[in-house]
Amino acid sequence: MKKIMFVCHGNICRSPMAEFVFNHMVKNRGLSNLMIAKSSATSTEEIGSDTHRGTRAILDKYSVPYSPREAVQLTRADYGKYDLFVGMDSANIRNMHRIFGSDPEGKVVKLLDLTDRGGDVADPWYTGNFEATYRDVTDGCEALIKKLI
Repeated sequence: MKKIMFVCHGNICRSPMAEFVFNHMVKNRGLSNLMIAKSSATSTEEIGSDTHRGTRAILDKYSVPYSPREAVQLTRADYGKYDLFVGMDSANIRNMHRIFGSDPEGKVVKLLDLTDRGGDVADPWYTGNFEATYRDVTDGCEALIKKLI
């Protein structure tokens, strides 16, 4: 079982969207026995908060199931518990390296670097454009699943 941790700044918009989209895609492909995802934040700003209403709305629009949850912060101890850490942008990658101290097993990747286009996942906290974030997340999750199988 491959354990994936999606990571963004606050764990209320992009990383939970990726967690729910990825797990939904995995389930629909009959791969739930092979991989599972969770999500976390690099900051403490939103710890305990549920998924952002804009993320919930876009997941509803595309019939992606989700459940109430609380934002959590990534910890150094998580490095030994997960097979892959998938950041949404370059700042997330820098912060993950800071939290972990290093990445000796090469477990840290940026989501859109798994696609042909690369770049950062659009941050709806600043743009308000959850549709663009959903496109980035679905493209990245599709690429990640292909990489893992």
